[in-house]
This record gives sequence, structure tokens and C-alpha cells, in this order.
Amino acid sequence: MTAVRSVLFFTLFQIWTFVLGILYLPLLGASSAAVGKAAAFWVKGVFFILRLTCGLSYQVRGPVPQGAALVASKHQSTLETFAFRLILGDPAVILKKELLRIPIFGWYLGKTGVIAIDRSAGTKALKEMVKGADAETTKGRPVLIFPEGHRQPVGAAPEYHTGIAMIYAGLNVPCVPVALNTGLFWGRGSLGKQSGVAVIQFLEPIAPGMDRKSFMAELQSRIESASDSLAAEARAQYPHLPR
Repeated sequence: MTAVRSVLFFTLFQIWTFVLGILYLPLLGASSAAVGKAAAFWVKGVFFILRLTCGLSYQVRGPVPQGAALVASKHQSTLETFAFRLILGDPAVILKKELLRIPIFGWYLGKTGVIAIDRSAGTKALKEMVKGADAETTKGRPVLIFPEGHRQPVGAAPEYHTGIAMIYAGLNVPCVPVALNTGLFWGRGSLGKQSGVAVIQFLEPIAPGMDRKSFMAELQSRIESASDSLAAEARAQYPHLPR
């Protein structure tokens, strides 16, 4: 039954995305703010479909940063990539350049003021990432990054990349760690979307000025500890979740 509901979600999601993708075509010539508002409407529709078909939603805990900040989030699911558009309002998301090549989706993604990096460019890409993050925080926007660079299964060994430390060192703004348990409900490449309420938790900010090694250790410790606690909490509350 879970697989059937997940297939139904995927089908309706594709239809919703295609229809709005066509209707939104005139927005490709509009401002990034207009495209961002249109994207938020699309995301709200996605979560409506998700609740309707799979009984899955999310809740936010902790103070959401307002204005310029570096938001460093655990990454377990597609769910949080959608949710942050609604939670943070107008985030400048750091992502791989390949995503901009996806038909329709990539076109609009590039119009929302993202920081796209070419991961094959090595040190040059890191410098461009820091430069782009600095420009966006100067505008008062939160910069969102997934320090592991890709979705990780719940319980997998963490793989934090040092790029986050470079950005932190180059900005004079707090870094807000984010823990979550979304992977238990919507796993990577999984048709088994589980019902329940996933949690996205904003943790105590890390003030600017720490040395890189200490910052990396503190960031990973906070995120992993809190994410493990959220996973244990969810499994206790929802016995049907994967163990």
C-alpha cells in the first residue's frame, strides 16, 4: 500500500510540475523575486499532494534565522530541499551546476538566485562559492548549504566537506546548524514514503570567528547528535518507520 501511495504521489507531482512549468514560462523573463514567489506556490502544492497521498508532512523546531546567515543543514531527503523554500523565504542555495541543466525545473531554479558551482573546477569552484555567498549575505539573504554535498541515509557515517569551513571563514555572519529526520519518511530513491510528521530543527547558531578545525568539529557534532535524537524520537513515535 505504501508503494502504491508513493507512485500516486509521484504521478500527481509530475503533472503538477509540468502544468505549472508551462504556465510559468513567461516568468523566465521576470525578476528572481517573482520566480521565487512562484516557486513557493509550486512547493505548497507539492506538500499538499504529499499529505493527500502519503499522509506525510513536516514541522519546524527552533528559531528560524532572519536575514543574513549561513544555514548548514543535514541532507537526507528531497523533502528538506523543498521545505527550505517555504521556511527561509528567499534562500540563496549552494548547489551543483548540473541541476540547472534539468529541463523545466532547472530553468526556474537558475532564476531564483542560487549559487551554482562546478564541482570539477576544484579550488576555483570553492573560491567562487565563497564569493557568491558573501555577495548574497550582503544583500541580507540567508545562504543555504548541505555540508555533505549529497543525501545521506539515516545512520550513515557523516561526510562533511571542508567547503563549509571556507565559507564560514569568509563571512562575518553566524552559522546556523540544522538537524532533521526526513530520511526516515522519504528516503533517497525510495518509493516507500512513510506517513507521519518529519522534523526540521534549527539549532543554536555558531558565532563567527572560530578556527576552521574547531568549527568543523562543532558543526558536525551538533548536527549529527541532534539528527540521531530526532531519528530515535520518530522511530519511537511511528513504529512503522524503517529501523
